[in-house]
Amino acid sequence: MKLRCPICGRTYEEPVQRCSCGEPVEFKILKGEPYIGKSVWERFWNFWPIEPVLEFSLGEGDTPLVKSRLGEELGIRLYLKNETANPTWSFKDRGTFLAVSYAIKAGYKAVGTVSTGNMAASVAAYAARAGLSAKILVSENADEEKLKAVSVYGGSVIRVRGDYGRLYFESLKLGENLGVYFINSDNPFRVEGYKGIAFEIAEETTPDYVLIPTSSGGLFRGIAKGFIELMRNGLIEELPKLITVQAKGCSPICRAFREGKARIEHFERPKTIAKAIANPYPPSGNAVLKLLREFNWLCVTVSDEGIIEAQKKLAGEGLFVQPASATGIAALKKLVESGTIPEGTKVVSILTGSGLKTLSHMEGGGIMECAIGNLEKCLR
Repeated sequence: MKLRCPICGRTYEEPVQRCSCGEPVEFKILKGEPYIGKSVWERFWNFWPIEPVLEFSLGEGDTPLVKSRLGEELGIRLYLKNETANPTWSFKDRGTFLAVSYAIKAGYKAVGTVSTGNMAASVAAYAARAGLSAKILVSENADEEKLKAVSVYGGSVIRVRGDYGRLYFESLKLGENLGVYFINSDNPFRVEGYKGIAFEIAEETTPDYVLIPTSSGGLFRGIAKGFIELMRNGLIEELPKLITVQAKGCSPICRAFREGKARIEHFERPKTIAKAIANPYPPSGNAVLKLLREFNWLCVTVSDEGIIEAQKKLAGEGLFVQPASATGIAALKKLVESGTIPEGTKVVSILTGSGLKTLSHMEGGGIMECAIGNLEKCLR
């Protein structure tokens, strides 16, 4: 297990979660070649920093890559990587499974996370699967409906009064003292798990662009690392252009990128319907910013109006996603119309999580009342 800090370059032999400089760490680029296997974990067996404990898998990964009709309107070839097909309906399951595999091997009896949504449900579910205790820390104003979907797995859900932004770092300290392995947003094993998205895309197609909804930055770093490892091992010839997508109402990475700054700054008063990516001070923000500059990649923001429109368009294709998942499609029209994404190119947009988790903002309508005797008339 050799980890390095992508910002200062310091290396570690033990599995730390963050560098002494305050930035996230990541595993060094792994070398290998694919195997024949049923799951992405088996096919890319020597691309993971530890052996996945397959008996505790819930069937995460190997999600559909769906050809979209929306691309025809824009003159591109568009594919949707449907991460809502994971066991707890979001991409988080990939990272959680690999991190829980490490926790089991390291002898932990409890795992935890700081989250009010997808990650909380994922950690609670995989802890239950592995017979571990789960400690889920949420903000005091966390939505009651979401918390029900977390507590159903039997973990301890704890509302924390005070600055929610401090919880990430406080949880790591508490975890060391109490023997709880906290699997937060950019945990290095979590980032490794997300590489599987890049591996699976490359097995099916060679995209020119990949649109990635971005909050803490762990997903973006994982997909980027996956493609980089594929290229370094001679499995693809060149990297696709990766695009960070953030909501305009909370876009600390894109703002720093646009303003030419080397480090992100706290985004004051975030306000967006895409709450799953509304992190005002993303812990991997500086690492994402460095990748964007190093590879000449892009960062794009979208409005809430554009997000809602994109969500409806995806539903028109049979895919009901949470607002954050629709941000890639919201960005796509702007990018094609500006010529940033040329016509005829191949684009993949990552659909990160299911819309069933965020029903509160959905409009009603479209439901007709009809007496049984008038059904023929109503059906015309």
